Amino acid sequence: MDVVLPAPDQLKVVSRRQYDPKESIAPTSVAPNPFEQFRTWLTEVRAAVLEPEAMALSTASAAGVPSTRFVLFKQLDRRGFVFYTNYASRKSAELAANPHAALAFYWKEVSRQVRVVGRVERLTRAESEEYYRSRPLGSRLGAWASPQSEVVAEDELAKRLDEVKTKFGVDESTKEADVPLPEFWGGWRVIPDEIEFWMGKPSRLHDRVRYLRVEGSSDDDPQWKIERLAP
Repeated sequence: MDVVLPAPDQLKVVSRRQYDPKESIAPTSVAPNPFEQFRTWLTEVRAAVLEPEAMALSTASAAGVPSTRFVLFKQLDRRGFVFYTNYASRKSAELAANPHAALAFYWKEVSRQVRVVGRVERLTRAESEEYYRSRPLGSRLGAWASPQSEVVAEDELAKRLDEVKTKFGVDESTKEADVPLPEFWGGWRVIPDEIEFWMGKPSRLHDRVRYLRVEGSSDDDPQWKIERLAP
């Protein structure tokens, strides 16, 4: 990438990169189910991509104002894509007010993207509890200490963390402790109606294959229409 400064108040990016993967994708070559195709791709890219589970999550307020941030994908089950967060955060407030979301994975090293659009639902407390118990002790304490998306003072988080440690009897020598799942923390599931797989190609003539959920098909056993999109 080259950066050009044509004027003091301007900046232009001049891209020099050309994609040249050896593979191709088409509606006839992908798996009949997009979840199966995603599992295949995620497995393939793990060796080449530093953090393949990082995904952009886009939400919108009730008024339609969008917001995007990166979160970590944690699970794919028969209904959809799962991530975890504070239920008092901005993203959760927007998902509660407007229960739709979009996800995007970009695996630069292998010239692949995956885009997901769908509806959202909260995980059950039992589902969130199962994941929460698998987190390191520090991450469980952090979930209690952080008032996510709120304005905080410079040293407030450190003080809050100390208070949480005292509450649950944790000190520097503690390797494990019973730190329960907070009521305000848990998982969201994005139930896709559309999933697109993208592979970079020379001259920007990229491969794009989209799965569209067949209208009326079950969230637990969806049927899919597969089609090619122009780049």
